[in-house]
Amino acid sequence: MSESIQQLQQNAVTLLQQLIATPSFSKEEQQTADIIERFLESKGVRTKTHLNNIWAQNKHFDPNKPTILLNSHHDTVKPNKGYTRDPFKPDIEEGKLFGLGSNDAGGCLVSLMAVFLHYYEESNLSHNFVFAATAEEEISGHNGIEALVPRLGHIDFGIVGEPTLLQMAVAEKGLLVMDATAKGRAGHAARNEGENALYKALKDIEWIQSYQYPKVSDLLGPVKMTVTVIETENKAHNVVPAHCKFVIDCRVNELYTFEEILEIIRANVGSEIQPRSTRLRSTSIALDHPLIKAGINLGCSYYGSPTTSDKALMPFPTLKMGPGDSARSHTADEFIFVEEIHQGIEKYIQLLDQIVR
Repeated sequence: MSESIQQLQQNAVTLLQQLIATPSFSKEEQQTADIIERFLESKGVRTKTHLNNIWAQNKHFDPNKPTILLNSHHDTVKPNKGYTRDPFKPDIEEGKLFGLGSNDAGGCLVSLMAVFLHYYEESNLSHNFVFAATAEEEISGHNGIEALVPRLGHIDFGIVGEPTLLQMAVAEKGLLVMDATAKGRAGHAARNEGENALYKALKDIEWIQSYQYPKVSDLLGPVKMTVTVIETENKAHNVVPAHCKFVIDCRVNELYTFEEILEIIRANVGSEIQPRSTRLRSTSIALDHPLIKAGINLGCSYYGSPTTSDKALMPFPTLKMGPGDSARSHTADEFIFVEEIHQGIEKYIQLLDQIVR
């Protein structure tokens, strides 16, 4: 392994420690955006900013060549109450780098940044590179990759850095969140009055729990619906609720459109159903795409991911892949192995060398 790769790996870990030590909750990413900008500019890279997003093109960018996007996010969720360590203290113990956002998706972010720097000065590549460190991924916000894509110019395909144990997530389920409202009529709980909206909601929830969509994807499996929130407006114990609201989290495979899902639900429940957004649709990249062929050549496996990422907001083929383990994301005392970052940088370069050289 060349010294230059070793230096990239060391710098990536040091940078990730700086990022972990700096809070970057969604919509509050300005400080980590500044750190990323300063780091890239210290390497001679001319950066561009939009909101809390930082991006850059390779030095010899040629508009006549196809372009590859390398993207990951620098925002994090807030630490949960189970933490026993300081979430902003980036300690390394027994090969583990601890801290909020270390695994999701700091390790991917610094690995892809290292890969971008690896190719940055080269003039004879067959493709351009664009690197983008983006905001608001954890909340599927409008001011992250969605706001940036129109500014990047034409992108042919991309890699989205998320923890996948360096295996290839070639498809992912879409996310359809729906607000449901069951309506009844208020009355006194002591008398046989009113029409209990809560009972109506429970009937609908029972259908949601038991219904099985007939079309099952080979890669993504079945559509999955889960009720995650339920509430009434009542504060008093003795009032029959006139309204009951609940939230449906629906993970949709590529065999159904969101419109089809909504039509099926509305035909089978009495509650009013209102989608919060129809932006985060299921996506996939063809198995004969050069990126996937290159990964297979390296012995990588491929699978369909049940979770949604910024990949859903990109109007071009993308592969979700990165160091770290999705099972550690959003957990207490989050960590990534330092060696996973080292391996991530190597694997990304081995993958991309097959395409750009």
